[in-house]
Amino acid sequence: MHLTCLTAFPPLATACSRDILKGEWGFDGFVVSDWGSIGEMIVHGYAANGSEAARLAALAGSDMDMESYLYVKELKGLVDDGKVDVALINDAARRILKVKFELGLFDDPYRYCDEQREKDLTGHPDHVAGVLDMAKKSIVLLKNDGNLLPLKKTGQKIAVIGALATDKDSPIGSWRGGADANTAVSVLEGLQQYTGNQYNYSKGADLVTEPATFLLEVKINESDKSGFQAAVQAAKNSDVVVIVLGENGFQSGEGRSRTDISLPGVQTELLEAVAKANKNVVLVTMSGRPLDLSRESKLVPSLVQAWHLGSQSGNAIAQVLYGDYNPSGKLPMSFPRSVGQVPIYYNHKSTGRPNDAGNGIVFWSHYSDEANDPLYPFGYGLSYAAFDYADLQVNQPEKGKAVVSLEVTNTSQVDGEEVVQLYLHDIAASVTRPVKELKGFQKLMIKAGESKQISFTLGEAELGFYDNEGKFIVEPGEYEVTVGGSSVGGLSARFTVK
Repeated sequence: MHLTCLTAFPPLATACSRDILKGEWGFDGFVVSDWGSIGEMIVHGYAANGSEAARLAALAGSDMDMESYLYVKELKGLVDDGKVDVALINDAARRILKVKFELGLFDDPYRYCDEQREKDLTGHPDHVAGVLDMAKKSIVLLKNDGNLLPLKKTGQKIAVIGALATDKDSPIGSWRGGADANTAVSVLEGLQQYTGNQYNYSKGADLVTEPATFLLEVKINESDKSGFQAAVQAAKNSDVVVIVLGENGFQSGEGRSRTDISLPGVQTELLEAVAKANKNVVLVTMSGRPLDLSRESKLVPSLVQAWHLGSQSGNAIAQVLYGDYNPSGKLPMSFPRSVGQVPIYYNHKSTGRPNDAGNGIVFWSHYSDEANDPLYPFGYGLSYAAFDYADLQVNQPEKGKAVVSLEVTNTSQVDGEEVVQLYLHDIAASVTRPVKELKGFQKLMIKAGESKQISFTLGEAELGFYDNEGKFIVEPGEYEVTVGGSSVGGLSARFTVK
């Protein structure tokens, strides 16, 4: 599909769209503005009125105006007045029509709006299976002290607690396209597919005080704890507690930023009360962002990050909790210990005073009230299996290349998938480099007791970087490679590029 979306201001956009994208790079598709962004140039103070905004956008190379309607209102007059060359309009129309032709819309304008096609494909078993597979692979096991997970499949009394445990809407998320509300499989429904245990549901507390919608601010329950006692009693009467907490699906997305990224409302207090009543607590967190789970992680032995997983959410979570799917997900971002650490990321540079002086000396880059490292780092994620890394070697078969090899062994009695991650650090360069950068990863199924040999090839693309003049270069010097199951720890070795 030859289409791109442009949101930059016109001076930059002109260089990007006409000169570079359509000129230097030979892009033959069309450029679409973001929603209403051409009209927003007026609010930003870059264009005085709608006519000027339309002129600037057209000159910059935006071929299609999404939802500001300024092209419809203004372009004809701009062409008539000689302020926009009609050749630009013809070029934009030609690009749009070309893509429509390639899509077959000239022969059948409604080829993707066929009622029979909709009936055949909506809810197709293959699609449902794909959604379930993606959801399971996205779940990240953050903590599992004492191997509380996977749950036993028979003979257990399980308390299921939390408003999100029965929420069939939040798992669909915020930007949900044409999804029907309240159609996701809830966590409770997913658990109930396993009929060997008894389930006792207690909400504990509402997360929201009004129905959440796409357009309006979400109203969070900040005070009502009237359901706490029932939840505590359910926990006392159970062998295990599965408590589902986190964010409403509409707390994420455009215009949904938060300064406090802890669990919203009274949820942490609910967790504290439940954890006092039963020590065997599995916390399932739903969210569209990394949360500060520093308090919560101390309260529970098992913690599962479940995001907003879509229509098969409850089935995916249940299959992970019961061990029918061994979790293999890894964090695509770092989870902070405190919002004060944000922005926090693994591939930072050694800025400021990077060395830990020790002995209580203060003159090094650190916080006086918190550790520097994240609560859960980039690339982190546990499994019901255990993996051992050994025999890291670096060979250089030819100039400018390095082959990294190692052995990974599943030391457990459970088959599992591991995401083997390779990080690289350029020790000294003409432009300071991050402390480590992810340069390769492989996801492997390794059977219980099995070992696998793995190799990565590092070439120009992995070893190089852009210098201060925008040139991609590979400099001679010493590099450190680290391979492991996350961005923290692992096996390390050094090699030299000549």
